[in-house]
Amino acid sequence: MRNLVMILTLMFATTIFAQEVKPTFEKQGNQIKGTFFYEDGTVRQSGFYNKEGKLHGEWKSYDATGKKIAMGQYYNGVKTGKWFFWSADKLSEVNYTDNQIAEVTTWSNKDNVVVNYDN
Repeated sequence: MRNLVMILTLMFATTIFAQEVKPTFEKQGNQIKGTFFYEDGTVRQSGFYNKEGKLHGEWKSYDATGKKIAMGQYYNGVKTGKWFFWSADKLSEVNYTDNQIAEVTTWSNKDNVVVNYDN
């Protein structure tokens, strides 16, 4: 399970560089909101940068149909707190401490019951 989370995390982090459509950036208060797109113009990722240009605040990632597949927080370029990754019938909660995975919990929706798989 940890390998799956690592793969999802890497995909989330590297999709910024795989853009064909130019991203947009807009100033919102003391931050810059960045939005990245798929080739068809659908939003791929959105989130914020601080004034030093580091990822900061909430970031969300979407699949090509617009369904949210990842959400988490950055603090001055460092992943922090709880991140969530959705795939098919599973939800993975990944807790980060000092930009490192501290804990992973995965739930699966089977027969309308949520099951917690400890890792």
